[in-house]
Amino acid sequence: MKTQRTCLALDLKDDDELIAQYEHFHQPEHIWPEIPKGIRAGGIVDMQIYRIGTRLFMIVETEEGIDLNTAFEAIGKMPRQPEWAAFMNGFQQRLTQAKPHEHWAEMKPIFLLNECLK
Repeated sequence: MKTQRTCLALDLKDDDELIAQYEHFHQPEHIWPEIPKGIRAGGIVDMQIYRIGTRLFMIVETEEGIDLNTAFEAIGKMPRQPEWAAFMNGFQQRLTQAKPHEHWAEMKPIFLLNECLK
């Protein structure tokens, strides 16, 4: 199976307690079980979130040809997903560079090693 990768960015609110809570709720033993199941059922092959300071960086892999926005819309209609999104919104703040329809801002790839070595 060929996959495609999309990278997205978002900021957390600059509050140490909120950041600690955000990380807590993303740990396997604390995340609501419907959330990762819904993400996978929506067509996401893999998703990873990294943090430095208040900046979050998300890597999303889908099967090649899957539209990420369509996948996110489908996920948003699954059990507990809208509740989770509203809960997480209390920790997050959009980047000023985000397009009007974006919560997580899509990042532009500028260097892809495999493309350079073709």
